[in-house]
Amino acid sequence: MKLTERHRAYWRRNLRLTLALITVWFVVSFGAGWYAAELNEYTFLDFPLGFYIFAQGALIAFLVIIGIYVRVMNRLDREYGVAEKR
Repeated sequence: MKLTERHRAYWRRNLRLTLALITVWFVVSFGAGWYAAELNEYTFLDFPLGFYIFAQGALIAFLVIIGIYVRVMNRLDREYGVAEKR
């Protein structure tokens, strides 16, 4: 099956979204770990910030990333006419 320009545009936007969200995931996961010692100088809810980011903040960030992906992809699916019928 040959892809049309519309299919290519849909997949380009999908890949850009995925790359942006993976970048955010990387920064939250590895960036915060890299600077954990510096972040621990600050507190959040009486916990060192570096610890809090790994214990709670990263999980919250991952859930937000999933929510953003679902919401944006549903909008893209409707825009490009590939949404599921309800």
